[in-house]
Amino acid sequence: MHGSVQGVGFRWAANAEAERLGVAGSARNRFDGTVEAEVEGAPDAVAAMADWLGHGPSSARVDRVDVDELEPRGDTGFRIS
Repeated sequence: MHGSVQGVGFRWAANAEAERLGVAGSARNRFDGTVEAEVEGAPDAVAAMADWLGHGPSSARVDRVDVDELEPRGDTGFRIS
């Protein structure tokens, strides 16, 4: 996610939303000021999480989301790093 996404609780809010939706994966801050998230689970839940990531918590300003489809890794739970 690009925009004002670091230092605003984005990863913690993403963790809460992932738990609510029942998806697995991770979120991490990148050195370039963006947040990177990987999400896997049921297609409808992943789509709902992707939609949420497009706006994030009220404290964030998401300007752009880049999406790549990857092979699932079999993650369980959601990690913040």
